[in-house]
Amino acid sequence: MLGVCGGDACIRKSRIPVWVLVSFRRLGMNESQLLDNYPTLTATDLANALAYAAAFPDEIEIAIRENDED
Repeated sequence: MLGVCGGDACIRKSRIPVWVLVSFRRLGMNESQLLDNYPTLTATDLANALAYAAAFPDEIEIAIRENDED
């Protein structure tokens, strides 16, 4: 689904972009806080998102940078 979230990598069955979760982690949010703030997100979803971010760091950095500029 290229058009969902502007083509950014998202959590399955959601519109939560991986870069958003990475950004919140950098701001000091822990796993529990992220799961509380995104009740549809599971611990497995979060782990998969962070694994994706680790596998594709350049893609995530570009998305964060582009969205910080907006």
